[in-house]
Amino acid sequence: MNTKNISTLLAVALLMFPQLLETMYSPALTSIKNHFAVTTTQAAQALSIFFMVFALGVVFWGTMCDVIGRRRSTLSGLVVCIASALFCYFATSFQALLIGFGTCAFGAAVGSVCTQTILRDSFEGASLARIFSIAATTIGLSPVIGMLLGSWLTAHGGYSWVFAAMFLMLSLLLVWGAVALPETKPNHIKRDSLFLVANKMIRDSHIWYTALMVGLANIALFSYYNIAPFMFEHLGTSVKFFGNTSFVLALGSILGSLLNIRLLRKKLNGDLIVMLSTVLLLSAGIGVYLLQQTVWFFIPMALVSLSFGLALPNLFSTALVNYRHHLGSAGALLGLFYYLIIGFGLERASNMGNLALTILLCGGISLALVLIKWLAAKTNKQTGDNATAN
Repeated sequence: MNTKNISTLLAVALLMFPQLLETMYSPALTSIKNHFAVTTTQAAQALSIFFMVFALGVVFWGTMCDVIGRRRSTLSGLVVCIASALFCYFATSFQALLIGFGTCAFGAAVGSVCTQTILRDSFEGASLARIFSIAATTIGLSPVIGMLLGSWLTAHGGYSWVFAAMFLMLSLLLVWGAVALPETKPNHIKRDSLFLVANKMIRDSHIWYTALMVGLANIALFSYYNIAPFMFEHLGTSVKFFGNTSFVLALGSILGSLLNIRLLRKKLNGDLIVMLSTVLLLSAGIGVYLLQQTVWFFIPMALVSLSFGLALPNLFSTALVNYRHHLGSAGALLGLFYYLIIGFGLERASNMGNLALTILLCGGISLALVLIKWLAAKTNKQTGDNATAN
């Protein structure tokens, strides 16, 4: 473990800012649709584009973490983000806005892959799971901040005020990072080619399990930001009402993370915690289905956030235990896998326009994956016991 540890506050800020950008953008969807005279589906596609380009950024910056270091990569990504937010502010067409927001996503990828790499440099095992849980508890506030801020800015100045605020916040984060961000890259790091690491990971069933589970959890959560604004518009509620629903989602996320910390302290198996999260996700889908004709459909989304807070720390903490000698490259490739899944899933969710069905599908597939993993582990254990007995 590295002795140059990042401060928890700075780590949380870096992990938060990509989600903050996404949730600030969501309340601006109706403003963008009206300003550029595009369809609901076209306006919503920016979030799916965000995740797809984010995936490419994760590969690039994750590789750069092992080449030029964690600190330089993070600061460079922030510079790209700042320039892109400024470009979006001055965009004169919807296509230009998409290009700018996509480029912003490319830079924002450092908040995920570089920060996770820095944390994995410094912690491992149960300590890493606890750090991710603490971070997730605080990050649970980002939907509140992002959606309230985004809805207020949109109501008073339209979508352009949202990008102006992004520019200012990212600039402050860059200054903070330049002053306080340490370099945690080990002096002697194994630099296998990206192709060799990818070849190993593609054949690793645990990597695919993690990528699918993380992807499905994110699709279930972020489909709300993609679809709900138009559902509320159809039901005749204001953009500010949508922003206020963020409190329910944040409460679920924080409770999920706190519950996860409590369960870890009681030595509960991480796989069991993940299984519990999938049951909660399915329950949320049923709740949204029953309430989707009323403005109260957002209440069951608290269970989606709770499920998210339970599952992700346990998935991330065990994802790369066999790749500690090339965490930057391995983290980049893992991010590529699940962000492509998220981007594709959100695009399909936007085309369907059915929030309840999206959550039910994500919950059902997740539960099936958990059960398959459990059965495979049980079969392998029985095979091993039989071989020992013989």
